[in-house]
Amino acid sequence: MNPIKKIIKVIAPPPEWRIYVFIILGVFFGLLLVVLRISNAVSYLSDDPVACINCHVMTPQFATWQKSSHARVATCNDCHVPHDNFVRKYFFKASDGLRHATMFTLRLEPEVIHIKEAGAGVVQANCIRCHYEFINTSTLVTVTKKQADHGNGKLCWECHRETPHGRVNSLSSFPFARVPQLTPVMPEWLDKFIQSESKKLK
Repeated sequence: MNPIKKIIKVIAPPPEWRIYVFIILGVFFGLLLVVLRISNAVSYLSDDPVACINCHVMTPQFATWQKSSHARVATCNDCHVPHDNFVRKYFFKASDGLRHATMFTLRLEPEVIHIKEAGAGVVQANCIRCHYEFINTSTLVTVTKKQADHGNGKLCWECHRETPHGRVNSLSSFPFARVPQLTPVMPEWLDKFIQSESKKLK
């Protein structure tokens, strides 16, 4: 017997259950599509900084970056994502994004967001990568997060504390930050239908 047919035979539900299995799979697939649409998941594959404000919690970080000198030369991913290889870049984006999405969905985020250990290591490496020509004559060029933790040198932002986000980045410190408006998640045809139906009820 063909190995593919053998696998299908093993995983296929009994004939009397197939219709129910297909309905359940259809429901889950539909819910997955809705979640992907609402979360604007495809935007995270890009390097567009606007993707970072899909969640309002990141608004202060976006607003402070937007007003900094870094906004002219670097996006969020230039600093916060590894650039040593393609696989590591997207693995880091996926794992970090999943952690963010989980925390923000369950409302577990703190008022003031602090960078995590893995993220701090990536940012330090990217500071050196971008500014190498300015620091290649100093010992700073070799300082990693681990070395700084053990007292062997300093992280770049220990001196450049306000680059690029300033000192305070809580939601309450930038209540009226001007950031790009997000596109509505509801399809336009559905929005028009709901508005027309609500007018009929009045």
